[in-house]
Amino acid sequence: MKKIIPKVIFIIVAIILIYFLKTNFAEYNIEKSISACVLGEKRTSESFDLKKAKKYCEEEIRKQK
Repeated sequence: MKKIIPKVIFIIVAIILIYFLKTNFAEYNIEKSISACVLGEKRTSESFDLKKAKKYCEEEIRKQK
């Protein structure tokens, strides 16, 4: 019984840590993707509007998610 308790505690802590990292870095990755998309739009567009490009990129990336 004493050998099982540390393993169970470790598994619970690992699950909580994975959940925390997933929720924090998911938004970070989305923001990086949006920034990359806006940069791509800027390089390919003749008339660039930051607000329109950001809105378009947010919609497309969230739709794919």
